[in-house]
Amino acid sequence: MNAQPRDLPAQCQIRPARDRDMWAIRILVLCALLDPTQLHWQNFIAIECEGKIVACGQLRRFSGSQELGSMVVARSWRDRGLGSALVKALIRQSSEPLYLECMGWLVEFYRKFGFVEVPWESLPKPLKTKFAVGQLGSKVLPLGVTIMQYQPLP
Repeated sequence: MNAQPRDLPAQCQIRPARDRDMWAIRILVLCALLDPTQLHWQNFIAIECEGKIVACGQLRRFSGSQELGSMVVARSWRDRGLGSALVKALIRQSSEPLYLECMGWLVEFYRKFGFVEVPWESLPKPLKTKFAVGQLGSKVLPLGVTIMQYQPLP
């Protein structure tokens, strides 16, 4: 991950997270109301801009699959290509079938990278366990949670 994406702002760098980034990552995740469990800095990629962590995402490993999770861009840094840079970097790092769970309004964003909606029944068992809470919440509240799998674009 040495080469910086061309569309990343000049004052920003994308890099593997470091142990000292953990509090900044936790704060981003909590402020975005995302699942604050399973946050291990070793799984994260961070975007540092002007000396601050302003975006992050991680690859969680499961038996036979991976999850792209904890994707957050600080509100004041949105619409500058940081989320796209993170998704592309995480896809490049993935080595097994890659899944994610997102709110309905993010489906189109992830489709641009090759993610497609998949039915619950097609998920590997470890991800069914992981995604069960989101799916239950989606049935109780109108959350619109969608599960997607990465399919490389032609």
